Amino acid sequence: MPGSGGHFIVAIDGPAGSGKSTVSKLIAEKLGLVYIDTGSMYRALTLKAMRLKIDLEDGEALTELARSTKIDLLKVSSSLKVLLDGEDVSGLIRTPELTNNVKFIARVSGVRQEMVNLQRVIGGRSSAVLEGRDIGTVVFPEAMFKFYLDADVEERSRRRYKELSAVDQRASLNDIKHDVVNRDESDIKRDVGALKRASDAVFVDTTDLSIEEVVERLLSYIK
Repeated sequence: MPGSGGHFIVAIDGPAGSGKSTVSKLIAEKLGLVYIDTGSMYRALTLKAMRLKIDLEDGEALTELARSTKIDLLKVSSSLKVLLDGEDVSGLIRTPELTNNVKFIARVSGVRQEMVNLQRVIGGRSSAVLEGRDIGTVVFPEAMFKFYLDADVEERSRRRYKELSAVDQRASLNDIKHDVVNRDESDIKRDVGALKRASDAVFVDTTDLSIEEVVERLLSYIK
């Protein structure tokens, strides 16, 4: 593991269902680092926009919303609380409807700039693990450690199905696969903060690996 001479960033990117959220949490826990779930920040802002019935095609209104919204990530025991203007919305930001709307928020350049600024502030305070889709390419292009996780679409859809079933959210596997494919396309093609593997990121195919195996593989590079 790097010495204590300064802060360092572990950037973990990849598409939905690649395992990056779970892996990032475990890496942060094992190394005693701050974990920053960038996706939850966009989800929280999406929730607020939906509540206020803001036109999700109105980039100017969404950018202004981002500027006037306070989003915090708070570690409580082994879990991460997402605070939206002081309200714990951790359990409200994973619904299928909200998931389908995040893409409208995430593609607005003004919103992304506000979020990137916030992520850099949080990541600049101490060594941290950040996961998302553009951490190694946009947010922290100089990160000491960069990883890109992926898995085939069938496996990623199964993982998402299990996630939703665990919290009693009903959706068919076919519908989930359709959503995953659409999300991939939207993430890859968007003009700002597109899903992309950094040229110097270590690629890990997680399709046939357990979470523990992925974590150990990443730790072998960090240590």
